[in-house]
Amino acid sequence: MLQRKKQRTCRKITDKSDLFDGLPDDLVISILCKLSSSASSPSDFINVLLTCKRLNRLGLHPLVLSKAGPKALAVKAQRWSDSAHRFLKHCVNAGNIEACYTLGMIRFYCLQNRGSGASLMAKAAIKSHAPALYSLAVIQFNGSGGSKNDKDLRAGVALCARAAFLGHVDALRELGHCLQDGYGVRQNITEGRRLLIQANARELASSLNYAVKRQPQQQHQRRVNDQPHDNCTAGSECPLLSDFGCNVPSPEGQPVNMFLKQWFESKASELGQGLRLCSHNGCGRPETRAHEFRRCSVCGTVNYCSRGCQALDWKLRHKLECGPIERWLEDGGNVGGGGAGGLEEVGEAEELAI
Repeated sequence: MLQRKKQRTCRKITDKSDLFDGLPDDLVISILCKLSSSASSPSDFINVLLTCKRLNRLGLHPLVLSKAGPKALAVKAQRWSDSAHRFLKHCVNAGNIEACYTLGMIRFYCLQNRGSGASLMAKAAIKSHAPALYSLAVIQFNGSGGSKNDKDLRAGVALCARAAFLGHVDALRELGHCLQDGYGVRQNITEGRRLLIQANARELASSLNYAVKRQPQQQHQRRVNDQPHDNCTAGSECPLLSDFGCNVPSPEGQPVNMFLKQWFESKASELGQGLRLCSHNGCGRPETRAHEFRRCSVCGTVNYCSRGCQALDWKLRHKLECGPIERWLEDGGNVGGGGAGGLEEVGEAEELAI
């Protein structure tokens, strides 16, 4: 009698496992493609691969890896390892453009493999990946990975223009400042200001869209905590678009920029002596040589990899910390562009009015 019960139980278990084993590979790969593109974190995808040998084998199929989205590739700096590096390389070999950009940034700035990193970013840029185009523009503006003589302002402007055409807000803002200042391109103040307004408008639309998506979650959290609604909760909102008199949520940081910031904050030894990080909290780019980034011409205490980062950091934080600006305003000084100071080359005293 006991033997019969054991046989029936074994048959049930076998039948259940056969239901999955009987699914065709194409169907499982299609499901995994959807998972990899919509995963909210790398663990969501990796945990599925650890379920069984078949899922592990099919999860590493080139088609699945080619569909992996930015959040599925958002490896934390504290969890960086050889296996994480191999996973990103598999995604690159599968033709994943986002992986090319992510691994390119990590190799260029963190692992200091400049040639390979720039090559991967260029591979993504060729496929019209806007963040890769903008990152290459920043490299050209600063001559990153080389000497000061390696700066190519015209190439930086061209890359920014391409990224801006594809809808990249930071590139659009950078291009506006270049035109307004005559930096790497013939000066056109009117066109530069038009692009800056357009960048702010796109940023406003993006921020409001993000706020609408986040609102149900905030309402649920308030009901759980039984707290009154407050639009000015510290850390939840900031005067990012003060030019329009709007308080909107801070923009969500890009995963690879957060990786750079975490990498150099947790591994201070990785940043060479005398080198600094971009002062904009959402950037994370480090200098590749001393005095590579330009500093604020008013206080001289902060430095930025680009004019776009300076403009964002001014609205987010620096306008409350830039000490001399209050004295300038009292003396009747005229500072344009929303009150932000200019940038100057360290050692050259080259000022760029914003």
